[in-house]
Amino acid sequence: MVKFDTLSIVIPVYNEARTIHQVLDVLRELTLVRNIGKEIILVNDCSTDGSGDAIRAYAARYPDLNLRLFEHAVNQGKGAALHTGIRAATGDYVIIQDADLEYDPEEYNQLMKPILKGFADVVYGSRFMGGNPHRILFFWHSIGNTVLTFLSNMVTDLNLTDMETCYKLFRRDIIQRFDLQEKRFGFEPEVTAKVARVKDVRIYEVGISYYGRTYAEGKKIGWRDGFRAIYCIIKYGLLGQ
Repeated sequence: MVKFDTLSIVIPVYNEARTIHQVLDVLRELTLVRNIGKEIILVNDCSTDGSGDAIRAYAARYPDLNLRLFEHAVNQGKGAALHTGIRAATGDYVIIQDADLEYDPEEYNQLMKPILKGFADVVYGSRFMGGNPHRILFFWHSIGNTVLTFLSNMVTDLNLTDMETCYKLFRRDIIQRFDLQEKRFGFEPEVTAKVARVKDVRIYEVGISYYGRTYAEGKKIGWRDGFRAIYCIIKYGLLGQ
């Protein structure tokens, strides 16, 4: 049987004081299969809206919740926050979770199935496969995602449908071995390229829901991040850095 006692949930936070309690409420109520425990790691990337205070107040209200907060003294970017959280993780597996609810933590159990059955070391949640709900938003974002996934697949020789997905579930010893460098949204192509080079790694995809946000609702990724992603695909995938 696969050893899976604790799931580390890494959440980068930047100016999410208004909504951070919502994802924490879901995680607090979430029951994982096989009574797998939860380690919730939040990394406050120098928010200016009181996100750190909101998290500390929540932790004080629910002292039995296995929640750890890390603070960046200066804003460094989502990728940098993920680096901090991944290094701090102690669970058997690590999953990335956004601070909003664009992605549904209730689907962790689905994502863990290929691992618990002994088939997978890494699982990506795909917004573009299966019959799950998917909010209709930006045409050019979907085209950009398709192009980036295609370019990434070309250099990694994978056949992913959603390289840019937030939901990535890793065996901890795999993700912690990487010297991750990208401090913003370049994290996705960098980590995908480095995972693809792990000898005999078993990567699966599972269809997930997507409740996307508009920019007015707090979405932060922009077109400049798309160009950076192309650079990262070349740097880490094609050149193998």
